[in-house]
Amino acid sequence: MVGELLDVTKRYGAVTAVDGLSLHLQPGRVTALLGPNGAGKTTAVRLLLGLTRPTSGTARLFGEDPTSLNARRRTGVMLQIANVPETLRVREHVHLFSSYYPNAMPLAETLRIAGLEAIADRKYGELSGGQKQRVHFALAICGNPDLLFLDEPTVGLDVESRRAFWQEVRKLTARGCAILLTTHYLEEADALADRIIVINRGAVIADGTPQGMKALAAARRIRCVTTLTVDRLNRIPGIASIRQDGAATELLTHDAERVARELLLADAELSGLEITGAGLEEAFLALTSAPAREAEPALAGGRR
Repeated sequence: MVGELLDVTKRYGAVTAVDGLSLHLQPGRVTALLGPNGAGKTTAVRLLLGLTRPTSGTARLFGEDPTSLNARRRTGVMLQIANVPETLRVREHVHLFSSYYPNAMPLAETLRIAGLEAIADRKYGELSGGQKQRVHFALAICGNPDLLFLDEPTVGLDVESRRAFWQEVRKLTARGCAILLTTHYLEEADALADRIIVINRGAVIADGTPQGMKALAAARRIRCVTTLTVDRLNRIPGIASIRQDGAATELLTHDAERVARELLLADAELSGLEITGAGLEEAFLALTSAPAREAEPALAGGRR
């Protein structure tokens, strides 16, 4: 086990940010940590990195205290960072960070993996947002880590760059690197993760493979145009969540056939009825929705 939280609770005064959370990171696997804003994801990452101490429970990296020098030398971190010196060139940044590690990757390899070879001599301050993200990735991997933390790693990347990034992540795990991924791009979690942990209000509410996660939540999606109000829809048994998408209404349910019959009986003007399988985004929404369901906008990729 390269990293773990064991029954960890973290309180800030009267606020409980993490409540009895346990998770385990294994070599060669990508673990995606998902949850709505304020769910406790950032606190969990800070606990694992030793940036904050648990109120109770235990955080360990490589069987040691996360603040130990050995643990830090074996860990790479890509967070949403600021205050990077803008006058240093890309090559200089990577060379400087590499000097902190006893078993660093060769500079040329780091630049290649991060897709920085063509801009290695440009100043950081001259880069676009997506190019800066690639620099942050290079700084996270240059030490040849055994454990890599990736926080929203593809924000600002175009589709081609995102796909290339995914390919490099797969290569890192093939070499045995453990990765903890936090992302609002649910397609990214679906594509990369071996395991998905969903937390809400500081506690784990679901834990499994992407395929298993979809099965945990409502298995079917109903899309239709209906005159029924949200209050009326809420009275139909079996609906897990409701959201509006323009003129259409999308419902998540375990019992699509029964719900569809109820809709047809209750609304003579119902149209555009479609029933499909639910994806990871729908599963996430159903798992994290409040008990009292309300119509809500579609989850936007990358929304913070």
